[in-house]
Amino acid sequence: MSVQPPFPGGALVISLDFELHWGVRDKRTVVEDRERLLGGRAAVPALLELFADAGIHATWAIVGLLLAETKREMLARLPPTVPYARAALSPYAVLIDVGDSERDDPFHFAPSLIRRIVATPGQEIGTHTFSHYYCLEPGQTQAHFRADVAAAIGITRDKLGLVPASIVFPRNQVSEPHVAVCAELGLRAYRGNPEGWAYRARRDQDERLVRRGVRLVNAYLPIIRPRHGGGPAGGSLPVNVTASRYLRPYAPGLRSLEPLREHRLATELTRAAHEQRIFHLWWHPDDFGLYVAENMAVVRRFLERFRALRERTGTESLTMREAADRLATAHAPVADSAAASSSSA
Repeated sequence: MSVQPPFPGGALVISLDFELHWGVRDKRTVVEDRERLLGGRAAVPALLELFADAGIHATWAIVGLLLAETKREMLARLPPTVPYARAALSPYAVLIDVGDSERDDPFHFAPSLIRRIVATPGQEIGTHTFSHYYCLEPGQTQAHFRADVAAAIGITRDKLGLVPASIVFPRNQVSEPHVAVCAELGLRAYRGNPEGWAYRARRDQDERLVRRGVRLVNAYLPIIRPRHGGGPAGGSLPVNVTASRYLRPYAPGLRSLEPLREHRLATELTRAAHEQRIFHLWWHPDDFGLYVAENMAVVRRFLERFRALRERTGTESLTMREAADRLATAHAPVADSAAASSSSA
């Protein structure tokens, strides 16, 4: 018996890691990163406008700390501190410098922007953990991770009336034991890493220049073919909605290569449609902050190609949760059919 593919015309999944300074607190200070972060805030409503115009469903993975209205609320909701071997990795180290609210500290608070996301049709609020938690760094434990994600779920439910179903692991530090914790907490989807050594989950200290170089070149030239799709292992949740491509921010020094980069994106999206699979594109809105207009132009042209493809092949735009639900449903009849055949034999 043939099974209908879950994405007969292919599917575009877009996920965005929304973190502001919480995502780079161990690498750059607010003073060093001020222009990019403020520009990143401007990029959010610009992206929402593009998504609404093109009918795009997208998943916004939110660092839970951004949802606090005040510093007092932030401190009241903190889960137990994570004993990272490198103390600088903990967000607790910078809390003394955090302002009182979004009004005076737009780098660590963003409830107004998140409410705009919620008000835009087709947008999913996922979680990027509460504190931008690093699952592979020495010192952390699954128990600390569970408390952190539970805090993220709690503040999202209390502030927005929503329960996150999708998670994006900070710095893509995906780990099977931590995925199991996500299952215990009721999450239905996570963004897995593409196949290949250059994309394998690693500790920050194990990152190497050659890996970064390969990923950079691969944004322009097809040296690694992305794996489109994902699916539940043995029908279990959460579903791995595998990443296909990171949308790098516009770089003036590489402007002559922009046609190559945009052609690569369009080619991979078209291939996924023909293969009846997912093309999962992701990025950080904050990274668009230095060249907002140029980055918006790249996204606009990509969405124009998507709309043309949707008209020709029926390619869909899905959130991570929508894609995961489709994949889980598609796998269920196969398992039931196999069980029925086994019992009848």
